Amino acid sequence: MKLPFDLDLKGKVAVVTGGGGVLCSSFAEAIAGCGASVAVLDLNMEAAKAAADKINADGGKAIGVSANVLDKASLENAKKIINETFGTVDILLNGAGGNNPKGTTSNDYYNPDDENIEGIKTFFDLDPQGIEFVFNLNFLGTLLPTQVFAHDLIGKKDACIVNVSSMNAFTPLTRIPAYSGAKAAVSNFTQWLAVHFSKVGLRVNAIAPGFFLTNQNRALLIDENGNYTARSEKILSQTPMDRFGAPDELIGTLLYLLSYEASSFVTGIVIPVDGGFSAYSGV
Repeated sequence: MKLPFDLDLKGKVAVVTGGGGVLCSSFAEAIAGCGASVAVLDLNMEAAKAAADKINADGGKAIGVSANVLDKASLENAKKIINETFGTVDILLNGAGGNNPKGTTSNDYYNPDDENIEGIKTFFDLDPQGIEFVFNLNFLGTLLPTQVFAHDLIGKKDACIVNVSSMNAFTPLTRIPAYSGAKAAVSNFTQWLAVHFSKVGLRVNAIAPGFFLTNQNRALLIDENGNYTARSEKILSQTPMDRFGAPDELIGTLLYLLSYEASSFVTGIVIPVDGGFSAYSGV
């Protein structure tokens, strides 16, 4: 991976949760490319190992670790492995998250007639367990890793936490109330953590990606013929830059937030990287 600017993270240890995914594996590669030792955490050990193997093959240093961000004991076991392998942690990137169909409506707008149509899920059909899962994965999946790993970071002037929020934390998207609300909670929690840890030298910020093609959303955005879906066309019509982002386009913002020299007085911010989506009024 070609980095947008040089950042020396040699001697640092980074933890990336959700590191087996498209975006977070790119984050892990970039951090390793700056010289840090990276622990790639993912519920899917094969995905974690694949991301770590790629980093090692490129000359970096990484390990894949199986961890469930909703299970504190699992995270504590991961921390033990990381500390024994690399030492104490300097950087925590909370990237694990996602949506669930049980927390999603079928249509953008409510129509009473839809309640009588089989297969159409309205607001009134949303599954509380699905909503709970989405909130837990995104919010608790940020809180619990922070509880486990932040002890290592406290007192190090150049240590930091970067959370992954979303541009829909600023304005909710149609159909996905659980995910929008959960990411809004992550943004709010980022600000809370920044204040809470401000006296012990720990900076906490977040990146809010816009629309990027990933394994999780590909079927929603690209049809079986490789063309944009109606949902994609709607998204792009509201994105001033008129395209989806590439994972590498998040790296500059990430490295800025990780750099103590560049952002030592920056904490509690959420930076949208979305091609102008959150700035556009639609007119």
